Amino acid sequence: MKITEAFERGEFAVTAEVGPPKGIHIEGLLEEAKTYLSDITAVNVTDNQSSVMRLGSLGVCKALKDEGLTPIFQLTCRDRNRIALQSDLLSAAMLGIENLLLLTGDHTKMGDHPQAKPVFDLDSVSLIHTVKQLEEGMDLGGNQLVGEPPKFAKGAVVSPCSDSVDAQLAKMERKVAAGADYFQTQAVFEPEKFIKFMEKAKQFGKPVQIGIIIPKSVGMARFMNANVAGVHVPEDMINELKADKEKTKAGITGVEIAARIIRECKPYCQGVHIMALGWESKVPEVLKLAGI
Repeated sequence: MKITEAFERGEFAVTAEVGPPKGIHIEGLLEEAKTYLSDITAVNVTDNQSSVMRLGSLGVCKALKDEGLTPIFQLTCRDRNRIALQSDLLSAAMLGIENLLLLTGDHTKMGDHPQAKPVFDLDSVSLIHTVKQLEEGMDLGGNQLVGEPPKFAKGAVVSPCSDSVDAQLAKMERKVAAGADYFQTQAVFEPEKFIKFMEKAKQFGKPVQIGIIIPKSVGMARFMNANVAGVHVPEDMINELKADKEKTKAGITGVEIAARIIRECKPYCQGVHIMALGWESKVPEVLKLAGI
């Protein structure tokens, strides 16, 4: 099932993210996904997130699909040239994986192989254009594909709480023009900024899922403020995490914060994307508390 079908039915689409392991054993990942994520719309699989080498997204997507879940294949430009990107896209279509999230990707210097050479032959906008061209039966070299071309739900990202809102809107416009079907946002901790952004972004007529990270600790919040572009955890939220250390350690405070943000922003978006970062077991709690 394409996630765009859920949007077309007027459903509030819920997705969550899983990260492949640094190894080949995914029994635990599959069991957690089946236990905690089987009732949501789709499951994103990260692609060497933060430039850390892990098991590939495509293989994990196929395993999730075999277990009856709907995967979203995240694909970054960092590690592949245009030949490899197009080849992986065709492989995804051949395996019946219909949903994509197309990203430029973090630089290799951020990860566990800082000496690796980044590729960035394409960026996120030109990658979306590439998928659109494959859907029309042609590769980037101008060569005709054999047989029926692939069809995907093409997802893109945007940072609504960035300091440069106009730049984000301009990039969103370019992604829409390139063929993006829907958007997932960077993590939102400032609902008022998200709402203001959405008032402007609705001009593009594309469904947007608000990105949510369950804050685990004060340290995590401080780290994101210092290192993650477009994300700011307000001081009052950090004080909330400080107030009861045991409650925060148990994840209760983080779940409450995440659910509150969703409730405030739900009228202004078409879905939610939860980046649980190892707390997949808390996704059902967040959704229940958020009234979804």
